Amino acid sequence: MAKKIKPNLSMAQIINMSMGFLGIQMAFGLQNGNASRILQNLGADVDKLSFFWLVAPITGLIVQPIIGHMGDNTWSPLGRRKPYFLIGAILCALGLVLLPNSASATTFFAANVLLLAVVFLAIMDVSVNIAMEPFRALVGDMLPKHQATIGFSVQTILIGIGAVIGSDLPRWLTKLGVSNVAEKGQVADNVIYAFYIGAAVLLISIIYTIISTKEYSPEEFASFENDDIVPEKSKFSDMFRDFAKIPNQMKKLGIVQFFSWFALFTMWVYTTSALATHHFGLSPSDTSSQAFNDAGDTTGYLFGLYNLFAIPFAFLLTPIAKRIGKKNTHAIALLAGGCGLISFYFIQDVKMLWISMLGLGFAWASILAMPYAMLIESIPQRKMGVYMGIFNFFIVLPQIINGFFGGPIVKKFFNNYAVDYIVVGGVCMVLGGLITFFLIKEEKETPKEIEQEIEQVHF
Repeated sequence: MAKKIKPNLSMAQIINMSMGFLGIQMAFGLQNGNASRILQNLGADVDKLSFFWLVAPITGLIVQPIIGHMGDNTWSPLGRRKPYFLIGAILCALGLVLLPNSASATTFFAANVLLLAVVFLAIMDVSVNIAMEPFRALVGDMLPKHQATIGFSVQTILIGIGAVIGSDLPRWLTKLGVSNVAEKGQVADNVIYAFYIGAAVLLISIIYTIISTKEYSPEEFASFENDDIVPEKSKFSDMFRDFAKIPNQMKKLGIVQFFSWFALFTMWVYTTSALATHHFGLSPSDTSSQAFNDAGDTTGYLFGLYNLFAIPFAFLLTPIAKRIGKKNTHAIALLAGGCGLISFYFIQDVKMLWISMLGLGFAWASILAMPYAMLIESIPQRKMGVYMGIFNFFIVLPQIINGFFGGPIVKKFFNNYAVDYIVVGGVCMVLGGLITFFLIKEEKETPKEIEQEIEQVHF
């Protein structure tokens, strides 16, 4: 029987299948903007923050390849990837509710409050990874390769919207009259209520994707041209052989990812402390004053800004990539992001830090789309999930390394003034951009594929 070409999906279908990312990234936005603040409110020292943040990359290192492998071999009435969306959403919502209530939870659990916070953070991170990895694989499952860039760009737009809301929600609640200050050892009400809202949006958005998207069956996959999916299940041990056979393109992109995500981890962990000391004039030990919590609200605002700026850049990624290529687009974006982080040191006026976030927005939009768009050109369809999970190694390993060494570096070399380490992160992102220019190669698309992809840019 003649093979069929995998059909193009409409923009509405692409949005529906990616809508859950809005809720996932809202959860990430809340975590990235507030985890350090919560931990310092509960008594953590600034040089220990990176150790607490290790929970996220370590869980990603373990969970994503496993979920990718399981998703590749799951053929349920609900679908191939959707069961993991649902399980992850429920568990993540639970983590969002528990994390800011760690101090109150000590009434029911005989444990140190920071230990409980780490446990709740782990629940949140494991469940986010369970839900997130299948969304990446779903793009490879559902879209023909020439629609990959627009597929990941739509995800980036929804990620941006969710992150803007999640990052800035505590500050919005403060403006509505919800207190942003709490007693020592407690978390402010604006943070707690923001996490509750995030849990609700996460569940609603993922359920929407589950209801609105129909995945292909094994038989449909087998009927598509160039798709080598078969219904037979592979062994769990095959995952280790897959790791040994990763394509050269993935290895090269992995180097770029290392420098990119080392920089992002630095920003997420240390921005609140950097703002408090470098811009608000506080000492590193001041973690409970009104000014420190104002710095925490400002961190959420700035993180919301770079995600907001990422949205228009996500719309521009496809036409820019058509003109100068995916790798050149990604390289320029990383250079812009690195310069944005470095400028954080030199821009003293908090009101002008939007300039730093502009470069970060361009980089973030590209980081969420371009590496994956280049990657799926080189991996087999039937291994889409497991290879997306393995590719995550190059995201979490730099974060783990940074987590172990970042705190001691900040303490020993920078006397707990974290803004200097933010600059180190910026230099790493610049290196990632330079490596992209000189190391990465990309496949040339045919004129027909270019024409089809350009047509998909318009809503």
